[in-house]
Amino acid sequence: MPDKLQAATDPKHSAETTASTTADAKQTDVYAIQGADPEVLAYAMAKYSRSSLSMKESLSEISSQRAEEFLNTFYFQYGHRSIADLAHIPFAIERLSLLAAIALLDEQRWDGQERSTRYQNFRKSGWFTPQFSGQSGERTAGYTASIEALFAAYDRVGAGMLEALKGAIAQPAEMKDEAYVRTLKARAFDVARYLLPLATNTSLGQIVSARTLENQISRLLASEFAEVRGLGERLKAAAASPAWNVTHDEARVLCEEVGSVDKTCGSRLCDVLLRPVKTSPTLVKYATPNEYAIATRAEMRQAAAELMAGQAIEGAPVVDLVEDSGSLEVELATSLLYAECHYSWRQLQRSVAGLDSRKIAEIVALGVKHRGPHDELPRAFSAGQSFQFDILMDIGGFRDMHRHRRCVQLIQPYTDAHGYETPVCPGQPTLTEAGLDQGYAVAMDAAHSAYRALRDAAGPEAAAYLLPLGTRVRAVFKMDFAEALYIAELRSGVAGHFSYRRVAWEMYRAVAKRHPGLASYFRIEDVNAPVDLLKR
Repeated sequence: MPDKLQAATDPKHSAETTASTTADAKQTDVYAIQGADPEVLAYAMAKYSRSSLSMKESLSEISSQRAEEFLNTFYFQYGHRSIADLAHIPFAIERLSLLAAIALLDEQRWDGQERSTRYQNFRKSGWFTPQFSGQSGERTAGYTASIEALFAAYDRVGAGMLEALKGAIAQPAEMKDEAYVRTLKARAFDVARYLLPLATNTSLGQIVSARTLENQISRLLASEFAEVRGLGERLKAAAASPAWNVTHDEARVLCEEVGSVDKTCGSRLCDVLLRPVKTSPTLVKYATPNEYAIATRAEMRQAAAELMAGQAIEGAPVVDLVEDSGSLEVELATSLLYAECHYSWRQLQRSVAGLDSRKIAEIVALGVKHRGPHDELPRAFSAGQSFQFDILMDIGGFRDMHRHRRCVQLIQPYTDAHGYETPVCPGQPTLTEAGLDQGYAVAMDAAHSAYRALRDAAGPEAAAYLLPLGTRVRAVFKMDFAEALYIAELRSGVAGHFSYRRVAWEMYRAVAKRHPGLASYFRIEDVNAPVDLLKR
């Protein structure tokens, strides 16, 4: 009998390999688990609260059908939603726009990685084109021309900055040519990425619990962007469909080898190794568009427009550590309105605080008006944190800051109203020194002009894809002191992108000004000091 066949079928072999995992009943037993379907594993873990069986015993007796029956009863009928936290599923999401990627990972419980604009040339990625209604051919042609112009500028600025860096930074004798060019190219990409449009395709991987996945799907399905709604539908379908099996080809060869010796055994082995696994068909089957979020968004947009009618957007610093209003009701009302307008937190809060208490209460009540029996409160209700940073920065830098999960983030819609950033890195040649400043400004101005034209013709959702990553976006980050210190320390590091390094530095300065006695606890890097551009 071949070794592979013996390993797969010999009871003695099986007993030998598992003997080491059998622990004395009086000792703590710790073991990793693999091979169980996510929903079956979730059921087995949930049984700890209802059964004295060990995990091995539970998994040995549970079938996918029994797991589905259990989840239908306890997850959906009795609302034991924490069960879904026990089922974690890996996903690959490829060829989605940067705009959709930002929407996808806007979860407070999320783990994943996305393609880096620092180490990859995104010119090769392609881009997303939305569907246009009415004069679609003409609008698609204009949209395509605008995207291509941005990518052409991306190429020119990237290549020009690389040459400027080579001219300004000598190659150390001990540094290989490949490493030298690769390091400077990453620095050049840091500048060129400001020209990438939100339409640019990217790819990412995520590992999330079924509970997070269900919330994510419902949120995506409620988006105003058709691409994002389609992404929610694809995630739901992927969770209910057989997952891609990384060992499929190897398993198939093994089955063929075993079957050539013992057809009966080979058939049983194929049933085990090649069976289709659906990662989360039960836990996400009822995920539907979040109607609560859709209705509340419309209410808040109207309320914000009425409150701020006729007010111009006031200037604001890059980072503004806004004061506590002293009223939780004022903070809640401001939070609910903030994500549906383009005003700074300070300007909006001032207007809210000027209302009488009855009107403030009416705004807060709008936030729960449409709440269903199973709806969680909107993120805006996560209020009461001492540190609230109103940040206005380029979209590219925001994408990096967006990855911080231990804080509450309220993000405003994309717009050209705040203008755009010009990349400046201490110690690195500027766009002017590299002879690229005029070309950069022309490309950014043209992109914003194209955005405004398409916004007026086809709406803000379609036009948003034309905005380059250098465009400013506003978001509030609410957190405690520990997270403020963590972000400031991490993001001010010399290896980081100069955009978020500046934001981290300003966060530190704002805390130090407000609480000078706490400043010494920050292990901060002065972002204004030139850095060694050959170190990453």
